[in-house]
Amino acid sequence: MSESRLHQLSALGQSVWIDFLSREMLQTGELERLMRDDAVVGITSNPTIFQKAISQGGLYDEQIRASLGQVDDPKEIFWRLAEKDVGDACDVLRPIWDEGQGQDGYVSIEVDPNLAGDTEGTIAEARRLHAEIDRPNLFVKIPATKEGLPAIEEMIASGKNINVTLIFSLERYAEVVEAYIRGLERLVESGGDPSQVASVASFFVSRVDTETDKRLDELGGHDELKGKLAIANAKLAYQRYKEL
Repeated sequence: MSESRLHQLSALGQSVWIDFLSREMLQTGELERLMRDDAVVGITSNPTIFQKAISQGGLYDEQIRASLGQVDDPKEIFWRLAEKDVGDACDVLRPIWDEGQGQDGYVSIEVDPNLAGDTEGTIAEARRLHAEIDRPNLFVKIPATKEGLPAIEEMIASGKNINVTLIFSLERYAEVVEAYIRGLERLVESGGDPSQVASVASFFVSRVDTETDKRLDELGGHDELKGKLAIANAKLAYQRYKEL
């Protein structure tokens, strides 16, 4: 059987991640198939993704019923469901993480979006998720808001893996890098090992094009730029990364 295009992309050095996770994928072997047939080496998730997964089918019903007798807060039940799926996905991807010595094999879970403007709340939630899921190949997603920047520094300083999300501009990317470096410096000063901390910066593309294409329509006469500005923006960010 010929290699898939994603396998060809992987051979060029790109890490293929999927932007979805569900209990059905875990229980049917679909995740293992994606790893085998499409070179998938990572997963990202968010509350919207889990809402979609939980609302389809009955694979979550048993855990929901068990949780109803233990907690009253629907949000806590939601997090129990999401944390189990993420932990199980981390276990499936763990061999990739082991083989690559932490290069790939990660699963991301996002802190509560309602905390995007709350630095201390974000830090507390990120720590809680790391403690509850307790996997070495876990990324906790922290938004690159102004309030999220100190949380990025704090989590890196404490030696925890993070995925910085919602990065749209070069200016904010530079601020994220500065927070990351400050965190590493603090980690080293406290005797920690920076080689044991992983992080990624999730630079958004499609949403930038959606906004810039709309503005190009308003200006008129620049159709040749449609669908190109976001990729150019991402290329400039990658160039800055290589210069670090």
